[in-house]
Amino acid sequence: MPVTWSSPVRFVECDQQGVVFNAHYLVWADEASTAWWASIGLPWEEIAPRVDPVVKASALEWSSSARWGDTVEVDAQAERLGRTSVTVRFTVRVGERVCCVVRNTYVGTAGGAATPWPDDVRERLESALSAG
Repeated sequence: MPVTWSSPVRFVECDQQGVVFNAHYLVWADEASTAWWASIGLPWEEIAPRVDPVVKASALEWSSSARWGDTVEVDAQAERLGRTSVTVRFTVRVGERVCCVVRNTYVGTAGGAATPWPDDVRERLESALSAG
């Protein structure tokens, strides 16, 4: 089940034509990620000190523009789980219209190196993946 984060599009997030500048889709995915981690029982302030998840890769696929005055909703949902990573899909939409899909792959780290997810974290990530 996806977790949804939403926000009105602010003027500062747009170019001169009133269209959202592309980097803001990553910011919105980051905002939604905090809600997603918490929704699976791993609030950021608890997971980060244990196995600091960092973004290893991001991919964005646009299909239409969000504009100033719109309200964007970002649905976050686990898509793939690896030994040290998890990929989360963030679907950015205005109403039912999909604007962009962001896929972030997070890698659990310790001391700056990839590390396998602890068993209890893996269990929560597996549950999130199967609920999707």
